[in-house]
Amino acid sequence: MNRNIYHGSKTIIRSPKFGTGWAYNDFGLGFYCCENPENAAEWAASRDSGGFISAYMLDCSGLRIIDLCSSQYSLLHWLYVLLMFREFDPSGRIRRAKEYISKEFSLDYQASDCIIGYRADNSNFALAADFLNGKISYELLRSLIAESSAGRQFVLKSNRAFERILYTGYETIRSSDYYPLSVSAELARMKKAKEARDDKGLYITQMIEEDIKSYDTRLR
Repeated sequence: MNRNIYHGSKTIIRSPKFGTGWAYNDFGLGFYCCENPENAAEWAASRDSGGFISAYMLDCSGLRIIDLCSSQYSLLHWLYVLLMFREFDPSGRIRRAKEYISKEFSLDYQASDCIIGYRADNSNFALAADFLNGKISYELLRSLIAESSAGRQFVLKSNRAFERILYTGYETIRSSDYYPLSVSAELARMKKAKEARDDKGLYITQMIEEDIKSYDTRLR
């Protein structure tokens, strides 16, 4: 099965290389794309400049793809992978939450060829930190992340995946078309989180105390 995927950046990338990039991205070292070109455009745009959407076709036949957004996983599986690579404020509360999530929601992401998962942009990362610190509930975190304009990432992780990717072209994008939209969406999401009242939701402290497992239906 072929997938059309897109990468947004300041340069056109015709030949993605395995083993390059930044090891401390959301899901570690890999080539970060998405299946929605509008998301790629937002990723490429900054306050002062536009960028490019590089387009590809990926032959997914035989590839092991972990889709953290699917019903097979909960948002805590996404958090598990995020905690492996992104650095949160190392408070005692976050350390306890990380220990619990690592124990109950670990998965063998290292054996994957590709990972699909929500992008931890500035607002999504802040929301994840608020949840780990017990400031917002799981339900609120899940709803805000799911509706995030940051979208889902499709990340190539293995040499085998890089061998299957074919560059198909590029598009130039302007900052004025996309940057204001992404900023306003982030601010609106953070405002909603601050104003929300969800006392009946599941908080991380309760989840740890009850030792809630990954198969608990409240997490789906």
